[in-house]
Amino acid sequence: MRHFINGSKVLGIAFLLQFITSFVNGVIIRPAVIVPGNIEATLQQIAANPTLLQIYILLDLITALGIIFLGAMLFITVRKENEKAALVGLGFYILEAALLAVSRTSAVSLLTSSQAYAAAGDPATWLAMGQVTLEFVSFAGSMAMLAFCLGAILFYYLLYRSRVVPAWLSLWGLIAVFPVLVATLMVSFGYEFPMLLALPYVPFEFAIGVWILIKGVPEETGGTREAVQVKPQVVGT
Repeated sequence: MRHFINGSKVLGIAFLLQFITSFVNGVIIRPAVIVPGNIEATLQQIAANPTLLQIYILLDLITALGIIFLGAMLFITVRKENEKAALVGLGFYILEAALLAVSRTSAVSLLTSSQAYAAAGDPATWLAMGQVTLEFVSFAGSMAMLAFCLGAILFYYLLYRSRVVPAWLSLWGLIAVFPVLVATLMVSFGYEFPMLLALPYVPFEFAIGVWILIKGVPEETGGTREAVQVKPQVVGT
């Protein structure tokens, strides 16, 4: 009979934290801040409500910390399957977090550009500066997604091997991340991609987080446990 420990549920918390911050920022706040393909409308929106941009940046910085936290918990959980692969996966997650943090801190300059643009001192110049900043933020964000996809493929494969969660759940994440990888590559090279194909991944982090919080991680496979083995004393040998 398997035993489950409360400490193993930290992995579930890490998945849920990642889902919540990413979902709120990507689905709710980002559309209110950035108008795709229209830098003028973007600067106008930011100038009208600069607090939204600040919240957007703050949430993504929290997301970056959550990525490192999730990567560390996944590494601890699956390292017994293949420590080198798990370490590479952790490296990709750290790289993702670093790129995300760099891109979002760079987005602070959009606030300056939007305010200067609103003042109409030299609209063309500030539009150009805002466009350059937005393109850098987008590029760094795409590279962060690329790092995420590569790390997730490694981690979800190791989750499947370890049977820490049911095989179907690991396969869901492993299969669903590939369209996200294709979308990231196509967008990086300037091609259009139907993002609907990436939707199967969206609820995955929520689903696996809730599952782990409810079920826990098996003690014999979870990396967060402390195992103590007591050898029986043999008398008369």
